Amino acid sequence: MSNLDRDAVPALCGGRGFVVAEPVRELLSPRRVKLGESTEVRRLLPNLGRRMIGAWCFVDHYGPDDIADEPGMQVPPHPHMGLQTVSWLHEGEVLHRDSTGSLQTIRPRELGLMTSGRAISHSEESPESHARFLHGAQLWVALPDSHRHTDPHFEHHAELPLVTAPGVKATLILGTVDGTTSPGTTYSPIVGADLALTSGADVRLPLEPDFEYAVLSMSGEAHVDGVPVLPGSMLYLGCGRTELPLRAASDASLMLLGGEPFEEELIMWWNFIGRSGEDIAQARSDWMSGSRFGEVKGYDGGPLAAPELPPGPLKPRGRVR
Repeated sequence: MSNLDRDAVPALCGGRGFVVAEPVRELLSPRRVKLGESTEVRRLLPNLGRRMIGAWCFVDHYGPDDIADEPGMQVPPHPHMGLQTVSWLHEGEVLHRDSTGSLQTIRPRELGLMTSGRAISHSEESPESHARFLHGAQLWVALPDSHRHTDPHFEHHAELPLVTAPGVKATLILGTVDGTTSPGTTYSPIVGADLALTSGADVRLPLEPDFEYAVLSMSGEAHVDGVPVLPGSMLYLGCGRTELPLRAASDASLMLLGGEPFEEELIMWWNFIGRSGEDIAQARSDWMSGSRFGEVKGYDGGPLAAPELPPGPLKPRGRVR
């Protein structure tokens, strides 16, 4: 998914200066952003004062939206560089096309994982004949410097492993939980899981103490480490945890996101992640000139134009602890 803000603001991400080395309970409120003509998303990352969670650097939550008489998601071809995109649905379908030739319909609790590497472009749209409701999340993972120029590719995993216990079912999106590992390709120590809680659940989920974590509420009423987390909000949890208490007053669904704190300093502007202002400026120039990012074939419409670069220099910053 694209960042469609026309006044794109650079996010100075990475470094360990913003990492909380102990357990915390920091509730993050979303910023509402229009995505095309008919979809509004709740943007949780980047957030004021909280730019990343491990390598997770961008989180949008959308829906449930009634699109029975609407076109639904319509995101024209746009570029990505230096990151992976994760498409995750609870309701509806999204048709993915990209410049490597991939064409795939992604359905609820199937993993659509696109690795941009050095450069890719893609589009996302609700199929012409689509379900009534659209509900899901779009997330980005920053690639470490050693892998940010890798070949672009797309993965679709319709079957994902589960971790189950009384009151909870965890679907592994990326990484490992309790010894069970997702087939999705990762390039840094990271975890993502979809947690389905039944009404009355009172469970403890095992965690890695060296990871920092956050929990995004997708639906229902849930308490995360004693904090009520409403749908569309996210609770940052810091590091140093070996387990996470979860309770549900009704059936509820959460997304667990975590990973080793991302030490590299980077710049995220529009749909690009780089290490210098020159990286970003070159990517924008290449996209606007029609080079490097390839062509998305089959989409009925033209590509997105990149916003103007800000007047000042783009520099990666961050305090190293």
